[in-house]
Amino acid sequence: MDETASYAVKDISLAEQGLRNIEFAEREMGALMRVKERFAKEKPLKGLRVGMALHLTKETAVLVKTLIVGGADVAISSCNPLSTQNDVAAALAKSGVKVFGYKGENKEDYYRFINAVIAAKPHITIDDGCDLVSEIHSKHPELIKDIIGGAEETSTGVIRLKAMEKDGALKYPVIAVNDSNTKHLMDNVKGTGQSTIDGILRATNILLAGRNFVVCGYGDCGKGLAKRAQGMDAHVIVTEINPFRALQAAMDGFMVMPIKEAARMGDVFVTVTGNKNVIDIEHMKLMKDGAILANSGHFDAEININGLRKIANGVRKIRPFMDEFAVDGKRIFILGEARLINLSAAEGHPSAIMSMSFCNQAFACEYLVKNKGKLKPGVHVLPPEKDDEVARLQLAAMGVFIDEMTDEQKKYVNSWQEGT
Repeated sequence: MDETASYAVKDISLAEQGLRNIEFAEREMGALMRVKERFAKEKPLKGLRVGMALHLTKETAVLVKTLIVGGADVAISSCNPLSTQNDVAAALAKSGVKVFGYKGENKEDYYRFINAVIAAKPHITIDDGCDLVSEIHSKHPELIKDIIGGAEETSTGVIRLKAMEKDGALKYPVIAVNDSNTKHLMDNVKGTGQSTIDGILRATNILLAGRNFVVCGYGDCGKGLAKRAQGMDAHVIVTEINPFRALQAAMDGFMVMPIKEAARMGDVFVTVTGNKNVIDIEHMKLMKDGAILANSGHFDAEININGLRKIANGVRKIRPFMDEFAVDGKRIFILGEARLINLSAAEGHPSAIMSMSFCNQAFACEYLVKNKGKLKPGVHVLPPEKDDEVARLQLAAMGVFIDEMTDEQKKYVNSWQEGT
């Protein structure tokens, strides 16, 4: 690892390749590039320090550059031990950004890097998973008085934030970026669906057609994943605890059953719930020889990997992101150490998808600054008009044009007098 006071990366000599990858990402992120142009002119974050714990990918680098031209001093760490793209981290370091992360971090380095971001004393936090926010609240509460607010990227992080809010533990306002339509209905559905399949195929190179593909959880991520697995001619089975989501899955044409039943039938299992031990030891013992398990939720808690290690008769690394566990005379394959498969074995969401998510992140920072002192501690969402702005920026980037209401139509939808 190459490390100085201002960065810790795997190999600083990878910077040139990282710059090329960032440049390519920018070509795909037209909406965010338009925001970057405006930020460069208006400097809405001038004089502010932004602390970030996000996946260190080429797309995140474009967001970092957007915030910097907007006037921010940025420090960033990884938010998952396996999601960092080492060349991108090197490129950011070479560009003078305070950056801390490498692919394959141990737990000690992971939290050491988060604390390096905290040491920069951010005025705004940007999180993916809530580790930065929780670390500040639990170990550095003295910094909270100077924090304007934060922004959270993913559904798992929003779940944690709402738990903090319920307990009265959240001491500054945080924008749930995940709850914007142009994030969770695009990133979670389109992005997770494609990138999860990508990660599974890179890790295994198996054929999905004809296999029983079990999706644990039918939220936005599960919906996108199930549809894409179906599109590759897999037989999709959904497990759920929420009755309406289970109903949606059944009405969408998928088999729905409890995990204990699915465990006996499945060939490939993917968890996308944000919960713990969704696939537990009792389920693994019911599985076929050769069952493949992957997780696309934020934390490695959804598959009971620690329990599996305790009962396994032996463990072998078959491929870089594929481990074989011998259990009761059969083999269970775990992909990507049960961490985010789309980022551990692949490159995460496509750049165009992340463009929309990161427009929302940039807008969240701007919104926090404009409303400094007006937002109560707790979880907030961006106004609907910001969602519309992101959608219009993305449509423009895609070369898609839409209609506008005529004056007559505007009057009609805003009145009640005209009837049948």
